[in-house]
Amino acid sequence: MFSKDRWDEIIEALSSNWFRTILTAFGVLWGIFILVVLLAAGKGLENGVKSDFGGIATNTMFMWTQGISKPYKGLPKGRQFNYKTDDVQAIRDNVPNLRFISPRNQLGGFGGTNNVVRGLKTGAFNVYGDYPEIIQQEPMDITSGRFINYGDIEEKRKVAIIGEGVKTAMYGFAEDPLGTYIKINGVNFMVIGTYKKKGGNGDAEEEQKQIYVPFTTFSQAFNRGNNVGWMAITAEDGSSITEIKPQIFELLKERHTIHPEDDRAIGNFDLYEQFSKVNGLFIALRFVAYFVGILVLLSGIIGISNIMLIVVKERTKEIGVRRALGATPWNIRGQILMESIVLTIISGMLGIAFATLVIYGANQMLEANGPVDMFTNPSVNLTVVLIALTILVVSGLLAGLIPAQNAIKIKPVDALRTE
Repeated sequence: MFSKDRWDEIIEALSSNWFRTILTAFGVLWGIFILVVLLAAGKGLENGVKSDFGGIATNTMFMWTQGISKPYKGLPKGRQFNYKTDDVQAIRDNVPNLRFISPRNQLGGFGGTNNVVRGLKTGAFNVYGDYPEIIQQEPMDITSGRFINYGDIEEKRKVAIIGEGVKTAMYGFAEDPLGTYIKINGVNFMVIGTYKKKGGNGDAEEEQKQIYVPFTTFSQAFNRGNNVGWMAITAEDGSSITEIKPQIFELLKERHTIHPEDDRAIGNFDLYEQFSKVNGLFIALRFVAYFVGILVLLSGIIGISNIMLIVVKERTKEIGVRRALGATPWNIRGQILMESIVLTIISGMLGIAFATLVIYGANQMLEANGPVDMFTNPSVNLTVVLIALTILVVSGLLAGLIPAQNAIKIKPVDALRTE
C-alpha cells in the first residue's frame, strides 16, 4: 500500500484509458449520490413532520371527559361527569412510572369573544390555568420575566405569563409588559413573564396568543371549584404512556362509577402512539433509501468488475512477465484489488461531495424562501458518511475479487505467448 512503484502502476493503469475509467467510475458516483440524497431527503421529511409536534414531550397523553355511553349500577347512559383535583392525586398515588400529571383548565378559544382588556385595548385569547410542570410538557422560551412557580400555586397569586402575540396586540412597540396589569373576564392579573414557543408549522401565530395563570388562581377567580377540564400526563423515560393509560382509565372509571367497558366516556389523544407510528414510517423510508441506493451502487460495482476483467485480459502478457520475474500470486492479486478499491473510493468520494453540494444548496433555498411545510433541514450525519465509506471499501474489494482471481490463474508461459 505504501509502495511508490505500486501507486505509479495504479495511476498508469487507470489513466491509460481515461474515457473508459470515467464512465466506469460514474456508476459508483451515481449510486453513492442517490444513497446520500435519498437519506437526506428522508431526514428533511422526518424533521418537517416531527416539527408538527411543536416540541411537546412525545411520551404524553391528553385526557378529557365525554358523555357516558353505557348504564352502570343504576346510573343512566348519557350523563356527564367532570374530573376533580382529587382524581389527579389518586393517579399520582396509584399509577407508577408517571413523570408529570398536569391538571388544566381553559377560558376562551379560537374565534371566541373578547376576554382580555388593557386600557382601551381588548382581545380574545386562550387563557389556561396550569401548574409549573406544563412548561416541561409544552416547552416554551421565556423571553422575559419568569413562568408560574409553586409559590404562585400555593398563594393563589393573580399573575399571568403572556405570549409574544398577546404582547404585540395589547402593548406598544417598546413597552415593557412586566409589572403591568391585564383584566381577564373582569379580574386583574399582573404580568410576570412573556414567552415564545413553536407551533406545528414553525412560529405559529396562534401559539403566541395564549395566557398562562396559576391553576388554583384560575379555579378561584373563574368559579371552577375543584373541577379539572383535562389533564396532560407524561410517562417516565423508559416507560410508555400507551401501556400505562389502561391503568389510568380503570382507576377513573372506578372513581366515577363508569362501566369498565365504556370506552367512550374518557376521551384521550395518545401523542406517544402517534409519534411511534411516525417513527415507524421513517424507519421504513430509511430502509427504502438504503435498499434503492445500494442497488444503484451495486450496478456501478458490477460495471467496475466487468471493466477490471477486461483490463486483466489486456494485461495478460504483462502479468506473465511479472510472474516470470518472480512476482507472487499475492502481488498480482493485491495489484488488481488496489486498482479496484482506488477507483471505487475516488468515484464514491466524488459522489458524496456532489451530494453534499446538492444538500447544501437545498438548505440555502429553504432558508432564503422560508420554511416549507413537511420538509425541514435535509441533512445526513457522520454515521451515514462512515457507512457510505464502509460500503465503498467493501464494494471495491468485491469488484476486484473476481478479476484478481482470474489474473493469478494465468500461467506465466501461456501469458508470455499471448499477443
